[in-house]
Amino acid sequence: MGDAEIIPIGTRGRPGRGTGTRPSAAARNLAGKSRPTPKSEPPREEQPPPPAEARAEKAAAPHPPTAEPPATEPVLPLGEDVVPLATLPPSALTPRLEVSEREQPGIPVGDWLAAVQAAAREVFGEQWEHQLAHFLAFLRRRLTGDYVVDEFGFDPEITERFFLATLRPIAQKWFRIEVRGAENIPAEGGALIVSNHSGTVPVDALMTMVSVHDHTDRYLRALGADLVFRLPFVGAVARKGGATLACAEDAERMLAGGELVGVWPEGFKGIGKPYSQRYKLQRFGRGGFVSAALRTQVPIVPLSVVGAEEIYPLVGNVPALARLLGVPYIPITPLFPLLGPLGMVPLPSKWLLEFGEPIRTDEYDEGAAEDPMLVFNVTDQVRETIQQTLYSLLMQRESVFK
Repeated sequence: MGDAEIIPIGTRGRPGRGTGTRPSAAARNLAGKSRPTPKSEPPREEQPPPPAEARAEKAAAPHPPTAEPPATEPVLPLGEDVVPLATLPPSALTPRLEVSEREQPGIPVGDWLAAVQAAAREVFGEQWEHQLAHFLAFLRRRLTGDYVVDEFGFDPEITERFFLATLRPIAQKWFRIEVRGAENIPAEGGALIVSNHSGTVPVDALMTMVSVHDHTDRYLRALGADLVFRLPFVGAVARKGGATLACAEDAERMLAGGELVGVWPEGFKGIGKPYSQRYKLQRFGRGGFVSAALRTQVPIVPLSVVGAEEIYPLVGNVPALARLLGVPYIPITPLFPLLGPLGMVPLPSKWLLEFGEPIRTDEYDEGAAEDPMLVFNVTDQVRETIQQTLYSLLMQRESVFK
């Protein structure tokens, strides 16, 4: 212990004090940061401005070249003045979103509804509120089950709002149907409308349904072939639209109930005949529709349709494929299947519908429906009336398409 070196307290732990070594740069920096900064500095003496001669010499001395400023400095217009962007504070350059009073949160619902009502009135007209009210009432009835469907599946509301509303523009704008003799259709009670059948596709039945409803405000209950009701979707739609199976029992029940029934006795022979045989009536079957009219003693109204033969001119058929698919025929027209789906669009021919004078059946005895000769004579009378009217309309028609 006698040889131990005594280090002063003030120098303990400080490198470079009494050891003969220099502190490192990091230690010097750390030591410099730990020193307290002076609270105040002595005031500096202001230098007098240089004399005028010195300022002149300094101005005359050459200056080092500096970068030239851009030719045009971006400016921000503020009212009448133009201020350089560099001189503006950062807050002045922050974009501001101007929000109208209608777009602000907390807008009254009444103002929003008023704007929607004004827009709807401009688009749909003044009657839009009534149309919206009717549509909402329709939805409520459908959801609650408050609607009527008869024993055959006929839904008058669906037929009026969807089926007839869809077919009406086609009848009026595309085929431009002209109806004659609509006054021959009874305003009430049962009646049987018998029409020729044509067009490759039974569009004439649909056009007859909408034409009868628009001129008499009555629904035409169509009698369709069993093939129609075997199809999954088509059969259900046909039932909703008022069609039923073409059998004597269903026809008699509807006629006895005061319905307006439509029948096309030619069937597939009429719509599937070649274009060369257009407007030549095919056989009317065994006269089952006449028997139904005789039993229920309702009038028979003959109907002649001109124009349907030209919508799909049938020029060929594929019998083998038709038998394979279980359909009466596979039509070949000038446009189908050559143009694919576009060939399925019907040609816009001009249509004429003429309802003839009713043929009364209430003058016959109750057992008249069981007399084959009487049934045959009445059937032939209806067929000849339709055929002669077709010839007359063809002579009156100026052109196929006008």
